[in-house]
Amino acid sequence: MSSSPLASVLFVCVHNAGRSQMAAGFLRHLAGDRVEVRSAGSVPGDRVNPSAVAAMAELGIDIADQKPKVLTTEAVQASDYVITMGCGDACPIFPGKKYLDWALEDPAGKGVESVRPIRDEIKARIEALVAEIDAQQGA
Repeated sequence: MSSSPLASVLFVCVHNAGRSQMAAGFLRHLAGDRVEVRSAGSVPGDRVNPSAVAAMAELGIDIADQKPKVLTTEAVQASDYVITMGCGDACPIFPGKKYLDWALEDPAGKGVESVRPIRDEIKARIEALVAEIDAQQGA
């Protein structure tokens, strides 16, 4: 019998096509089943940014099968951490959640070479987040 995840994290950006998808991909990759991962957008795009997919594939993380999803109140309520990336007032606020706002450049319309630094900054932030979650959970 598998144990339930220790923490749940929701990544939110406007289109759920770049930053939040890369962050979710890194968290799944680095934390495995220790963390439940969600991502959503206040105005979801049609597909994940191809440059984000390519930049992540360079590191062996496949996000090509992900689809942008609309942000729901239920997703926020079900998450311990809500990490916003430029969605502003569109993100609902609930008590008892840990909110982080990551000011990250939007990869929309950029080529893969311009997305790499954004990807690398997201990776560093996810590594710090995993360490924080593990420390809080006593892992």
